[in-house]
Amino acid sequence: MTTPRTCALVLGALAVVAAGPAHADLADDVAGRYEVKYEEVTSNCTNTGMSMLRSVLDIKKKSSQSVTVDIDRIPLMSGAASKGKRVKATSKLGPTSIQGLDGRFSVAGRLQANDVLELVLVAEYYLNKKPYCTQSWNVSGTRAGGGGGGDDAPKKKASIDGLELFGITF
Repeated sequence: MTTPRTCALVLGALAVVAAGPAHADLADDVAGRYEVKYEEVTSNCTNTGMSMLRSVLDIKKKSSQSVTVDIDRIPLMSGAASKGKRVKATSKLGPTSIQGLDGRFSVAGRLQANDVLELVLVAEYYLNKKPYCTQSWNVSGTRAGGGGGGDDAPKKKASIDGLELFGITF
């Protein structure tokens, strides 16, 4: 026979189990602006493909685990941040900067403990909706400005903030 007290204990335990562990805001860990360099790893593209040397890469938070990755000349990639400061994102198939070729781009990698971003970027090119060729790069870089957290991060004060010189306060 169950008593009201037993029912309350069972319901309370079920509520705790159903709530589960709270998820950390994983997107905050990787969000930011990074100055990166590219090292081409593979390419089976002949007389086509992109040349990438250096650029700025933006990872922006969409929700607690959802991010976008924005690289110049490449369609916006959407994906997720996960434990271990890992990032994985993919673009939709669409036009590229290479005449006549469509492309799908993806990145995967992680932010190392020392704020160094390490990703692999893969470009899959299509001609008339059929696979044409593929390129990949190792991408590495650090947060721009050495700070973290992207556009929402508090700005560091300059060393002259609060200094008064000739009646002007900096």
